[in-house]
Amino acid sequence: MNESTQLIRVRGLVKEHGDGDSWVRAVDDLDLDVPEGQTLAVMGPSGCGKSTLLHLLGGLERPTKGEVWVAGRRTDTLSERALARLRRRSIGFVFQAFHLVDELTAAENVELPALLAGQSRRAARRRADLLLDQVGLADRSRHLPSQLSGGQRQRVAIARALANEPQVVLTDEPTGNLDSAATLDVLRIFNDLRATGQTLVVVTHDERVAATADRLISMRDGMFVDDTHLAGTSAGRLSGLVGLEG
Repeated sequence: MNESTQLIRVRGLVKEHGDGDSWVRAVDDLDLDVPEGQTLAVMGPSGCGKSTLLHLLGGLERPTKGEVWVAGRRTDTLSERALARLRRRSIGFVFQAFHLVDELTAAENVELPALLAGQSRRAARRRADLLLDQVGLADRSRHLPSQLSGGQRQRVAIARALANEPQVVLTDEPTGNLDSAATLDVLRIFNDLRATGQTLVVVTHDERVAATADRLISMRDGMFVDDTHLAGTSAGRLSGLVGLEG
C-alpha cells in the first residue's frame, strides 16, 4: 500500500508506565499502517496494551518513543492545542462508558463536537438530527441520557463521534456494557459505516464486533502476535455469528 493512502502510520511505538517494581511497557515497539477505508479490529486479553494503543493513536496519551501519524500529521510532536484541533477535525471516539453529558439531550450531545469546531448551531443541529436518524434514534433526540437505555446511549455516542465527519473513528470496547440485543444494533451500525468507507479502529474482546472488520490484529504483552485480513464480507461473517441478515 502506498504511504500516501495510509490514514494511520505508526513506527517504533513504545509506551511505558510507572517505575521500579511498578514499571510496565504497555506498548512494545509497534509498527502499524491503517489505510483509508479499512476497519481494523484489535483483540487480546485484558492488560495486553490494546486500549493504550488506541489512546496513543487518538492523541489521548503521548508515546514514550516512536512516531504516530494520523491524516498526514505527526501527532506525537504536536502541541496540545494543535492536537486538540486535529482530534476535533479528524478523529471520532466511542468509549465503553459512553461519556455523554448528562445535562444535555441526545441531540445536544451529538451536536456538541460540531459547535466546538465552530459550526453554527443551525448546521450542528441539522447534522445531529441526520445522524440520530441514521442510528435509529430520531424519536429520542430530545431525551436526556438518563431516559435512554444503554444501547441507545451507545448509539448516541456513535452519532456524536461522526458529528464532524472524522477521517477515522476509534472505538474502545463499544459493546462492553451492552446486552445482546443492543450489541446487535451497534454491530449493524458498524457494518453500515464500513460499507460507506469510514475508517474504523475497534478495540474489543467480542468476536462479534471483530467480525465487522476487514482485518484483525491480536495483541499480547504490548506486542502484535497475529495480523490477519479477514475473508468474505463483514455482513456475511456477522450473519454467521449473530443471525444478522446479510
